[in-house]
Amino acid sequence: MHAMILPARGARLQYTERPDPIPRPGEVRVKVGACGVCRTDLHVVDGELPNIAYPIVPGHEVVGRIDAIGDGVDHAHLGTRVGVPWLGSTCGHCPYCREGKENLCDAPLFTGYTRDGGFATHLVADARYCFPLGEDGEDTELAPLLCAGLIGWRSLVMAGDGRKLGIYGFGAAGHIVAQVARWQGRDVYAFTRAGDTEAQHLALSLGACWAGASGDRPPAELDAAIIYAPTGPLVPLALRTLRKGGRVVCAGIHMSDIPSFPYDILWGERQIVSVANLTRQDGVDFLKTAASAGIRTHVTVFPLDRANEALARLRDGKLVGAAVLKP
Repeated sequence: MHAMILPARGARLQYTERPDPIPRPGEVRVKVGACGVCRTDLHVVDGELPNIAYPIVPGHEVVGRIDAIGDGVDHAHLGTRVGVPWLGSTCGHCPYCREGKENLCDAPLFTGYTRDGGFATHLVADARYCFPLGEDGEDTELAPLLCAGLIGWRSLVMAGDGRKLGIYGFGAAGHIVAQVARWQGRDVYAFTRAGDTEAQHLALSLGACWAGASGDRPPAELDAAIIYAPTGPLVPLALRTLRKGGRVVCAGIHMSDIPSFPYDILWGERQIVSVANLTRQDGVDFLKTAASAGIRTHVTVFPLDRANEALARLRDGKLVGAAVLKP
């Protein structure tokens, strides 16, 4: 197999040949058809997440087919197309797992962070945490659904049922969530970097009723705002757009520091909440919704050995929609 391996914090990924992985009991091996490039992959590469054991293969938006099955797996079949998400496994016995909150597990494994991920031709995964995908859609179009879509869905649920929804950072997650929100009958207000007219045009083409820069005031008070950009100063900006009782949802795993802000923009029972990881039920619910809503992803495809280029374009804000690697 071949993989793009991160040898050290802040290093460039290296295209490397290594022995084919052998699935252990409870695991399957997946031949990768496509793997999305997520902002969390940037956090891994840039060393912004703790406790990374190098070398590691990033990538957690994996679409592929099972080509080997470990002992004890009785619900998987060779050739089945599956998705491998960020949540790689959980302990199953901590208080959070027992309460049905496996996204908060005390001892989880994460694909592409604490176990090797999908920037490769093959990976092994816990069979219980893979999602069957069926045969509709191209691998490259489905890949962003495995994190941008899943975390986007969880953040949308946490935002509540309000009609007027702001989305800060109109990239991979934003352009998926906007489609779901419009399908649900909501009004979408898209916030981008100043001058990013391409992302604003994409938002409007997907049904947003307004698109502007993150520092702009929308033409109406919002019921909720979701922040996908890892930029702490967006939090007080988003708070200022909310009606009383509104909610700001911070959807990233990492964010720069939130600056101080006056209490009066939080007062009125406004809330700030964060989203952590996902549950398998999130995956089941979202993939069903995505099919019903006819979600279509806007992707730029790169060969596997150009993963560094894809990451650089994501870091520099030069991607519209999502980047996807294809082995």
